[in-house]
Amino acid sequence: MSSAGNERQSTISGQTKVSSRAQSVGRRGIHVQGESMQPVDDFVHYLTEYARNNPGSAALWCLGIGFVLGWKLKPW
Repeated sequence: MSSAGNERQSTISGQTKVSSRAQSVGRRGIHVQGESMQPVDDFVHYLTEYARNNPGSAALWCLGIGFVLGWKLKPW
């Protein structure tokens, strides 16, 4: 039960961290009801968290994308 409480607390602190980050750079982005939306920064943050939680899957995605790009963009 204590591990679930710690997980919930870290999730709550993570959400607070993101919202404070969004508020600290509020001059950029689209303003909606007092908060700024930053789709590029949010997407990069999401991908970083996904790669930390699923390193094997993220590595396979990078390998697959690199293979397809290399195959389609070959110079000959």
